[in-house]
Amino acid sequence: MSKDVGDFGRPPLAAENRDLVQQRLKDVAAGAGLQETLTVEWRLKPLVVQVIDMPVESLYYNPGTHRIRAQRSFDPQRDAWLDEGPWSEESQNYLDYLLKAEPSDPSKRDKDFDELKESLADFRQNEPGLITPDGILVNGNTRAAALRELGVPHIRVGVLPDSYTWADINQVELSLQLRPDTRRPYSYINQILTIDEQVEAGRPLKDIAREFRIREATAQQDLWVLACLRDLRDRSASGAAQLRLLDFEDAQEKLREVHRAFGKESRADPAKAELLKENRLAAIVMEFSKTDVRLIEADFRSRYLEHRLTEDLKAAAPAPAGRVIPGINRAVKAEVPQVAAARAFTDTVLRAKAVIRAAEKVSSEQLGEATKVFEQAHRAVEEALEPAGKDARVRKRKQAAPDRLYDASQDIEQCIVDMGLAKASRSLDEEALDEALLALKATLGKLALTAARSIEVPGDGLAWLLDSVRQEKA
Repeated sequence: MSKDVGDFGRPPLAAENRDLVQQRLKDVAAGAGLQETLTVEWRLKPLVVQVIDMPVESLYYNPGTHRIRAQRSFDPQRDAWLDEGPWSEESQNYLDYLLKAEPSDPSKRDKDFDELKESLADFRQNEPGLITPDGILVNGNTRAAALRELGVPHIRVGVLPDSYTWADINQVELSLQLRPDTRRPYSYINQILTIDEQVEAGRPLKDIAREFRIREATAQQDLWVLACLRDLRDRSASGAAQLRLLDFEDAQEKLREVHRAFGKESRADPAKAELLKENRLAAIVMEFSKTDVRLIEADFRSRYLEHRLTEDLKAAAPAPAGRVIPGINRAVKAEVPQVAAARAFTDTVLRAKAVIRAAEKVSSEQLGEATKVFEQAHRAVEEALEPAGKDARVRKRKQAAPDRLYDASQDIEQCIVDMGLAKASRSLDEEALDEALLALKATLGKLALTAARSIEVPGDGLAWLLDSVRQEKA
C-alpha cells in the first residue's frame, strides 16, 4: 500500500488479516466448482476480484467512509478520537454506532438498518462486500455491522489488489455505493459532501454527476446548498454550541427551492435575491413547512414581519459598514441595510437553535434565554405567514385569468404548427377544425361579454376583442 492524502495508516491486525486473506485466496483457487467473483471499477477500468469468506470480527470499519461523513460531528469528542486513532476500539465502536443511526438524527436508531438486518437474517448476503488485504471494509460497512449484531461469524467479501491506496478506497467505495442495486442510499448531506470532495480532488463535475445519476445542474445546485449550509453552521456558533450539517438533513427540497428562487431573483435584483435567501433560510432553520417557505419573498420582512418582531429581535441588526480589502486598500461597498437586518435575524435564530440543540452543554440560563428568543422569532414568523398566505392567494386569483389566456395562446400557437403538419401529410380533418373554430368563436363572445362587465376602462387588448365581436354581430 502506498502513502497518499487522507491516509489513515494500517490497522493493528493488518499482518494477520493479510496472511489469512492470502491463505483463503489460495484455498478458493485450489478448490473445485464455481468461484464467486466481484467486478469493481479500479482506476477507471473494470477489475474482477475473487470473493472469499472472512471472520467479520477481524475486519475494520472504514474511517473515511462517505456513508456517515456528516454524522461524525454528532459527538465532537468521539469524532476527534476518530481522527487521532481510527483503529482504536473507541473509534471503531463510534463508527459501529453511526452506521446503525438515523442519518438526520443520530441519537435514534435507523429503521432502514433494522430492515437490512432483518433481510440478512432471512436471506443472508445477496451481494459480497469488499475489503483491502489488510482487512479494511471498503464496501459493506453497514452489512458488517448488521452481521455482527446478528452473531453471524463470517462475511463474503472481494479483495482489492495489494497496491491499493486510500484514493482507490474512496473511489471504489463511491462507485459501488452508487450502483442501482444499493440497498441503503447515501443521506442527502453525505451525498453533497461526497460531490464536493470529488470536485476538490479535481474530477470534472460532469463525471461526478453521472456517477450519482443526476444532472450536472443538480450537482451545481447541491454545491451551492452545501456552501449555504457551511455558512449557516459557522454563523450559528455561540460559545460551545454550534449547529452541524446533519441538522439540515431533512431540508433537502426546501434548500433546493431556495436555490431556484434565488437564481431567478438574482437575475433581476441581486439585493432582493439576498433578502429572499436570508428570509427563507431563517424559516428553514425554524423548520417551517415547504409550503410556508414558498410564501416568503424578498419583501416578507418589510411587509409582514418587521412590525411583529420584538424590540430585541429588531435590535439585533448591526449598522452596515463598508470595509477595506487588506493589501490593496480597495473599499468594498457596504451591505444593503435590509439585507444586514435579515442576516442578523437569521443569525439570532441560528445561535438560539444551536444552544437549544446543545442543551446538555450549556447553562440553564443560556438555554432558557435561547428558548425564549427562538419561540419569539418562530411566533413572529408564524403570524407574518398568515397575511402573506392570504396575499399570495389573492395574487394567484388575480393572475389566474391572464395565465389561462397565455396558456390558450400557446395552445393556439401549437395548433398552427399541427395544422401545417397535417396539411403537409393531407391528414387535416377540416370538418372537425371548423366545429372547433365555431366553439372558439362562441367562447370569445362569452369572454368579451364577461370582460366588458368586469373592466371599466378597456385596454388595447379588450378594445380589440370587443370590436371583433361587434363586427361579427353587425
